Amino acid sequence: MAGTMTEAPIDHASEPNLVSPQLSGDLLALYQNLPPIALGVLASGSGSNFETIMEAIADGRLRAEVKVLVYNNPGAKVAARAARWGVTAVLLDHRQYPDRNQFDAAVVQALQAAGVEWVAMAGWMRRATETLVNAFPQRAINIHPSLLPSFPGIRAVEQALAAQVRITGCTVHFVELEVDSGPILMQAAVPVYPTDSAETLHARIQTQEHLIFPQAIALAVAQASQATQP
Repeated sequence: MAGTMTEAPIDHASEPNLVSPQLSGDLLALYQNLPPIALGVLASGSGSNFETIMEAIADGRLRAEVKVLVYNNPGAKVAARAARWGVTAVLLDHRQYPDRNQFDAAVVQALQAAGVEWVAMAGWMRRATETLVNAFPQRAINIHPSLLPSFPGIRAVEQALAAQVRITGCTVHFVELEVDSGPILMQAAVPVYPTDSAETLHARIQTQEHLIFPQAIALAVAQASQATQP
């Protein structure tokens, strides 16, 4: 008869696990000599990833200036975060526009009016159209709570739980027309425990999002600069 199995204790300290390139070596040296980028942030909710970006800028890990925050939900807590950091916040309620393209045209106009060069989608719960993608080709970056290409789209954490996977995580990628399909910049793996709910798993994924999002933005900028050098 088989012996009784006991669950090993959970070692949360071992969770961070980057599985994509980090900024290091010659690329890091190149990045540290680049001027700060003009960054626009798109967000729909509480804005924890916006906060992470601002903290990374403040402590020198991300060479950027956030020119504007665009948010689409009235009352979203991210607006208060922007006010605390002194960042201009623009509310564009997608419900006030007849279609996605006209909404994205307004988003692009707000970003361009602020002089934005790069865009970070930090919990932006809107599908990008050609209008937005073409305005910032390979300069719009999104963060998604799964290890893409697994579980794209909405409710990714719930998808992972339903599939009973042992590992999920988060992905930072370039934005393309197909949802969550763009080239991957950086990923972090997060174990799924038998006791996990959507809330507990999402909280641990967010911890990793906050670690890799600023790094991935820096990596994208450094790679873009490297590609233009002779």
